Amino acid sequence: MEFHDMLSKVKKIHFIGIGGSGMCPLAEILHNKGYELTGSDNNESETLDRIRSYGIPVTMGHKPENVDGSELIVYTAAVKQDNPELVAAREKGIPAVERSVMLGMVTRRYENSIAVSGTHGKTTTTGMITQILINAGKDPSAVIGGKLPFIGGNGRVGNSSTIVCEACEYVDTFLQLAPAISVILNIDADHLDYFKTLENIIHSFHKFAEQTTKLLVVNGDDENSRKAMEGIQTSIVTFGLEHTNDYYADNIAPTKQAREQFSIYKHGQKMVDVTLSVPGRHNIYNALAAFAVADSMNIDSQKIAESLHQFTGVHRRFEILGNFNGITVADDFAHHPTELTATLTAAKQMGFQRVWAVFQPHTYSRTYLLLDEFAKALSIADKTVLSEILAVREENTYNIYAKNLAEKIPGSVWFKTFEEITDYVTSHAKPGDLILTLGGGDVYKCANMIVAKYQSK
Repeated sequence: MEFHDMLSKVKKIHFIGIGGSGMCPLAEILHNKGYELTGSDNNESETLDRIRSYGIPVTMGHKPENVDGSELIVYTAAVKQDNPELVAAREKGIPAVERSVMLGMVTRRYENSIAVSGTHGKTTTTGMITQILINAGKDPSAVIGGKLPFIGGNGRVGNSSTIVCEACEYVDTFLQLAPAISVILNIDADHLDYFKTLENIIHSFHKFAEQTTKLLVVNGDDENSRKAMEGIQTSIVTFGLEHTNDYYADNIAPTKQAREQFSIYKHGQKMVDVTLSVPGRHNIYNALAAFAVADSMNIDSQKIAESLHQFTGVHRRFEILGNFNGITVADDFAHHPTELTATLTAAKQMGFQRVWAVFQPHTYSRTYLLLDEFAKALSIADKTVLSEILAVREENTYNIYAKNLAEKIPGSVWFKTFEEITDYVTSHAKPGDLILTLGGGDVYKCANMIVAKYQSK
């Protein structure tokens, strides 16, 4: 907490890993506020091109001399403590903060900060709110966990006192924030390598809610979210499908391609009809949360509905990559059983002959602790193909492998490499099928390989 006033004391800031999706929007905002920035990264990317276009110098590779002249260092969670730039900063006595701490420092400078939390749906809902606010002329700044096509990136610098950001619960990073408005979409058992129990997760969300100053927008249908709100003094509005909520959806009509149509009610009074352009029942909840936030800011209901209809999703959220001789290829970030269930259920309602789930399990702990839940979710697909488990930050102390999951899913297969998966899927998929790659890691590379293979045929 001692860092929160630091931005008023420094001018020169260096970003280690400036090309990261969470780093780039912060760099853009600070550059716009007049700070002198430098950055370093290991990989060239479109993000780095964007950062350089502002005149921010970026060095490839991490070297001790990169921090020379800096008054503050910002680093991503992926940066290890023995990183040469972090080591040099410590030796020179330059303060260094993790990205989530900087996000807290930046958002505190906005009178109207909106933070979107929850185990699932953060990026989509943050994107929806951002798009609504831009269309309503509110000119917000934004820090989004995925690329929003509407703004051509995952961040935006506005000229108002409003900022919209994601609030991630992993290792309690969202406790660095003190938002004016907080959204709690849902609370589920995840990141158990850190939290250990669901009760600990609920307790963290309770603390996050306590740090919210004006309004909490909470999923009233979700028992864990309701539990987290017990004893909270801040104003709360609820949303959901149950009519006991302040905002609820009714007249839900089944539509082609699983794109939901429904009416939004507030305190029993009909406000507006909405047709979404993104598939799945779970997106009704995301839309209700976005509507409640926008309504609290006195934005016209019809304008909100128009923006929700216009919203076509964010990068890696049921992103259609192409259609090849009647075979559709799509990619999605779903990496938890609840997300897989929602995404695959929506996919099954979209009229395809067969749905192929190409899943990359993400972390040993999550796969081991939720093995049966993963098997149940992936069994929704007609065909399931697994890659090996992506380790991320872990050692395989659980002795868990993709084959253990495959054994629990009837008819599923697993392969060690994306090349093998690509060959298998492209030789077995038929016209009318959907091939959907799923996972929080780099399975999108497999999606791109499948697309490339079809394009070459």
